[in-house]
Amino acid sequence: MTLVVSRLRRSFGDRVAVDDLSLRIDDGERYGLLGPNGAGKTTAISMICGLLRPDAGRIMVGDREVTTDAVEARREIGFVPQEIAVYGDLTAAENLRLFGRLHGSRGAELDRRVAETLELLGLAGRAHDRAETFSGGMQRRLNIGIGLLHRPSLLVLDEPTVGVDPQSRNAILDAVERLAADGMSLLYTTHYMEEAERLCDRVGILDEGVMIAEGSRRELVAELGQLDRLRLSLDRPVDEEVIRSAPGVADAVFDGVNGEVSVDDARHRLTALLAAIADQGAAVRSVEVIEPDLEAVFLHLTGRALRDGGA
Repeated sequence: MTLVVSRLRRSFGDRVAVDDLSLRIDDGERYGLLGPNGAGKTTAISMICGLLRPDAGRIMVGDREVTTDAVEARREIGFVPQEIAVYGDLTAAENLRLFGRLHGSRGAELDRRVAETLELLGLAGRAHDRAETFSGGMQRRLNIGIGLLHRPSLLVLDEPTVGVDPQSRNAILDAVERLAADGMSLLYTTHYMEEAERLCDRVGILDEGVMIAEGSRRELVAELGQLDRLRLSLDRPVDEEVIRSAPGVADAVFDGVNGEVSVDDARHRLTALLAAIADQGAAVRSVEVIEPDLEAVFLHLTGRALRDGGA
């Protein structure tokens, strides 16, 4: 189910937290909302989930408008907050059943969903253990289970891996990937750029409440004029000018048999470049493709690294 956010705005006193925010998440799409400390991500998510009333703008899930009192529209959205919201004195299964009943699920259907969710999150073996005995990472996995138990059309995850151990982090990312493969739409915020690279089809970069860039990694890199680089090691020197004349090559600098070539799309240009090298009687000993990442784009746009501060 498609989410459409149109010209969303929210202020707290004189401070504008979100200003004229618009975005769209299509059915089955994985969308990352990134931003430095104080960018407005949590405020935006709170409005999208119907937890905070916007000053202006509109949020639609399918043909339903999301508001703070629109119960049916809010049921289409599952929200996993940064704060762990589980009952420590209940078991994992009891936590899931409790929240499932709050969403109106009962009987065999609820039992099936609880079992499927525990299996998805790697908690089936701890189903009857109290949540207070879980590690922080396991509690976060259970937190995700609560958000997706009612099978929402859109799952919103706000920093779901913050402060967890590597094993739990990988388990969370694997579970999110499986949800996406099953067609669930995702809105994902993170302070780990590698997570956005791994999980998200598109990202929006929010800074001081304003969406300053949006697109796939490749689109954002191209928009900023960033080039891929190829590091090459050859068995003999070649003429740099011949390499520079190859399709898509912006520059080439060689020091003897080692060189670096700047190119607009390395993976698609590599075959022609290797042919140009072979035409000069040289062979490639090794090649490394270095693609500009989202971290470089983010730093360029905001002047800050993604993990400079909180959400």
